[in-house]
Amino acid sequence: MVKVIASSVRKGNVLDVDGKLYVVLTAQNFHPGKGTPVTQVDMRRIVDGVKVSERWRTTEQVERAFVEDLNFQYLYEDGEGFHFMNPESYDQVVVDVDTMGEQKAYLQEGMTCVLSIHEGNPLSVELPRHVTLEIAETEPVVKGQTASSSYKPAILSNGIRTLVPPHINAGTRVVIATEDNSYVERAKD
Repeated sequence: MVKVIASSVRKGNVLDVDGKLYVVLTAQNFHPGKGTPVTQVDMRRIVDGVKVSERWRTTEQVERAFVEDLNFQYLYEDGEGFHFMNPESYDQVVVDVDTMGEQKAYLQEGMTCVLSIHEGNPLSVELPRHVTLEIAETEPVVKGQTASSSYKPAILSNGIRTLVPPHINAGTRVVIATEDNSYVERAKD
């Protein structure tokens, strides 16, 4: 275990709080005009999946658990969960549906992800920052509408809704940020 100050806690970190391991879902630092700055952390207990919110002064010490971040390649999904393989040792691990969460929509066969492993158990999955997907459906282009005016709703090939510039049509491949489902650019392939 390593002690760190609360303000350095980030999404995906694993903390040891009162002898139980938690994976951080969100971490925000608040600096009010008056009073002590605080760090608000939402986290999920690894043992049973219970979500907990915690608030610490930004200078308070919290314990980070030792976790290995390793590259794994996504293989497939079945009733057990999501199967990943370490490309160096060929070891396979299964990530359950709760751990994968909403990110599962972005998984593509062969995709390299970073898994946080603690004592042989996968705790969290970090996807690549950007993925390339196809637009399944969107509204047609409206003549006279400028490219900078506004974005229009679109549904990606994985079912996620996003906003795209007016010149993007159904069938176009686009780059999407996995963190917030936002349009980055038109795919270059």
